[in-house]
Amino acid sequence: MKVAVCPGSFDPITSGHLDVIERGAYLFEKVVVGVFEKTEKNPLFSLDERIGFIESAIKENSKLSNVEVESFNSLLIDFAHRHKACAIIKGLRAVSDFEHEFQMAQFNRKLDKSIETIFVMASPKYAYLSSSAVKEIAKFGGCIEGLVTKEVEKGFRKVFKL
Repeated sequence: MKVAVCPGSFDPITSGHLDVIERGAYLFEKVVVGVFEKTEKNPLFSLDERIGFIESAIKENSKLSNVEVESFNSLLIDFAHRHKACAIIKGLRAVSDFEHEFQMAQFNRKLDKSIETIFVMASPKYAYLSSSAVKEIAKFGGCIEGLVTKEVEKGFRKVFKL
C-alpha cells in the first residue's frame, strides 16, 4: 500500500490544507495527516480541537475516505516510518514557502532517502491563504466563510466570543 504523510500544525486547518490533502488522497492509497503536538507557533487551538476539526472535515468529504489523522511529537521521518510511508506531502503557496520546505525536504532525505517529499502547488484560489491570516481576520470579526470549515468557524466564534 502506498502511504503518504501530510504534516503540519493545522492551527487551524484551512480550505487550502484540505485541498492539498484531497489531492494527496487521490495520488496515494492512504494519507495520514500528522498534527504536530508541540509547535513553537503557540497554537490558538488545542491539539484535540485541531484533530477534531480535521476529523470533521474528513467525514464530510467522500474524497477523503482514505485519510486518517494522528498527532505526533517526534521527527517527521520517524512518524513516516511508523506508518510505512513512502512520501511526505507538503503544500506550497508561493516561492517564499519553497526555501524553508526545500531545506526540510533535504534534511528528511538525509535521514531516509527512500521517503520522497512531494510538493503540491496551491490551487490558485488558495494561494494567498494561511492559518495565520485566517486567525487575524477571525480575531477582528472579518468574514472567513469558505476559508475554513463550518466547525473551524464555530471554533473561532468560541475563542473570540463573536
